Amino acid sequence: MRVVIAGSSGLIGTALVASLRGNGHEVVRLVRRTPAGPDEFQWDPPQGEVSERALRSAGAVVNLCGVGIGDKRWSGAYKQQVRDSRITPTEVLAQACARFDVPTLVNASGINFYGDTGDRVVDESGAVGSGFLAEVCRDWEAATSAATEAGVRTILLRSGVVLSRRGGMMDKLRPLYLLALGGRLGSGRQYFPWISLDDEIGAILHVIENEAVSGPVNMVGPAPVTNAQFNSALSRAIKRPAPWPVPGFALRIVIGEFAEEAILTGPRAIPKVLEDTGFTFEHNTVGEALRMAVGR
Repeated sequence: MRVVIAGSSGLIGTALVASLRGNGHEVVRLVRRTPAGPDEFQWDPPQGEVSERALRSAGAVVNLCGVGIGDKRWSGAYKQQVRDSRITPTEVLAQACARFDVPTLVNASGINFYGDTGDRVVDESGAVGSGFLAEVCRDWEAATSAATEAGVRTILLRSGVVLSRRGGMMDKLRPLYLLALGGRLGSGRQYFPWISLDDEIGAILHVIENEAVSGPVNMVGPAPVTNAQFNSALSRAIKRPAPWPVPGFALRIVIGEFAEEAILTGPRAIPKVLEDTGFTFEHNTVGEALRMAVGR
């Protein structure tokens, strides 16, 4: 299958390109710079421009575009960048899929769609929550409407925190825990949706190849954990104590609004669609995923 990927240079995109090629698929990468090879095509989301040659004969388009939600302290300008970097490319690709008869669009979204659910378990039938990130996810998913209305099979990847040996959140946490400076965040009772990089990539391949899958898909591990449980599991994986809890008020002061929405709260989400459609997780517990992520 010819698979077109936008946002292929990040943690997930890089691994996905390698996995698709390893499984015999042809991969085309959409880039904003001058193309550097025959597998790259330039596109310009702000101008609404994407090459027909790139999408010709494509079996699927995968859109992973978006700046990191925690890369900078949230200001009004950065929050707008978070929105624009997701919604504009999605609208362009959805319209292109409809125009060029691409059968499948796989579009990134976030598990923050549900907001904070406390102890309540939520699957893909759950309603949108409240807060900035929930609103971004709602509008991000709605930006695929041109594809959905044209009959394109549209899949919305509501991803949790992706745990990997290289890149992502673990690059920030690993040094702290190795120095025994880790600890739970806030009360620790908030849920922390996670998934291993291997399972994130495997699940994307699963939804691309399984025509029975459409709509939202919770990209999270099968065993939800709280922040305190995650902290304990990471401490065990790294074999260092993690005795230093960080009060919620300190996180709010240092990090700002992002702390309230993405660190001190979270949904207790389960991957019902993946499980119902026969996906087999490689890492079933956060302990297994963290041992992989720290190389032990």
